Amino acid sequence: MRGDLGRLAADRLATLAACSAPGPGVTRLPFTPEHRAALDLLKGQMEAAGLATHLDAAGTLIGRLDGPPGAPTLLMGSHQDSVREGGAYDGIMGVVLPVLALEMLRADGVVLPFAVEVLAFADEEGVRFPTALLGPRALAGRFDPAVLDMKDADGMSLRAAMAGFGLDPDALPGLARDPSSVLGYLETHIEQGPVLEAADRPLGVVTGICGIERHPVVITGETGHAGTLPMQMRRDALVAAAALVTEVDRLARATPGLLGTVGTLTVAPGAVNAVPREVRLTVELRAPDDRVRCAAGDALAAYARHVAEAQGLAVDIVRSYTQAATPADPVLSDRLSAAVATATGDPAPRLPSGATHDASAMADLCPIAMLFLRCRNGISHHPSEFAAPGDMAIAVEAIAAFLTGLKSDAVRAS
Repeated sequence: MRGDLGRLAADRLATLAACSAPGPGVTRLPFTPEHRAALDLLKGQMEAAGLATHLDAAGTLIGRLDGPPGAPTLLMGSHQDSVREGGAYDGIMGVVLPVLALEMLRADGVVLPFAVEVLAFADEEGVRFPTALLGPRALAGRFDPAVLDMKDADGMSLRAAMAGFGLDPDALPGLARDPSSVLGYLETHIEQGPVLEAADRPLGVVTGICGIERHPVVITGETGHAGTLPMQMRRDALVAAAALVTEVDRLARATPGLLGTVGTLTVAPGAVNAVPREVRLTVELRAPDDRVRCAAGDALAAYARHVAEAQGLAVDIVRSYTQAATPADPVLSDRLSAAVATATGDPAPRLPSGATHDASAMADLCPIAMLFLRCRNGISHHPSEFAAPGDMAIAVEAIAAFLTGLKSDAVRAS
């Protein structure tokens, strides 16, 4: 079987990619016919590996391999949904590869001293509804009932969509797991970036998931005729905005681990011959260390106010959104690193995840670890997203080595 692992993974992912709405790439939103078709395929894969399957009230497909009576459970998985016109690997690969690892261990006659569950979460991307991570939040006991009233672009509520999918939203609070019964959670995912490819390494171990904060900024000056208003008399909002954009880039490049992005910018009145009166922009900061991220946000806010005052402008900048960083569990991560070394012959590179994953919500339940696979050109959320069959085969070997090398008492002590 081992020689076929990469081909099997590629074939299964290609079949799952066909569970998509029409158009380029993969568009598979939660609680849709495409979601149902993917679940049917995943259910078959899980059962072929000897797992007992069921769909929980959050739409998470769970494949379970029982352990000895009273044994704790190790959780593995990722999400089945995609962005619009996305790729065939993001998320769902993290369901397919653990199933293959369990299938391989079963063929080898390996009996694990703990139970294992593979989870295919319904919605991580947050594309259809203005919320996400419903499945892992429910397992962690952090489900917010208010999200059930949120609606998609067609006016359908999340509650109605789930009910139409055959689920019982009122049962969501009952999904919360007892943390003492769970060993940890392992998520396998494409890197969605270029670091592993640049290092020519197939696998990496994630140190943590970056924290995020966002700052909407409004800079207000005064408009005037571009041909008649002298430069020294101008209150040009765009000049100050340009300085802030440059400072975001400078600060991020100068601060280890910090990522800074100005993703939107609008200018009013937006005429070629008018001095800009108002600029609205957004600053997003990410870092694996929340102290670094918060300090950067404070520094940028102070800089924006300084520039505005110096140029006679008004500025409004607030921290509108924060998400704390999620460190990976050191014990699980070290065991995963050892498993990668077993599979590849080399120590595993360690790197942070700049993107959010199901693991960030699962961390409220149990220790988490993440395995990254390199992806071609670092591309993700695009039809050309690709992970090589050979790399996926190595990942399956690493997951299997992680499972066989895991000592439940050591993990729980962490």
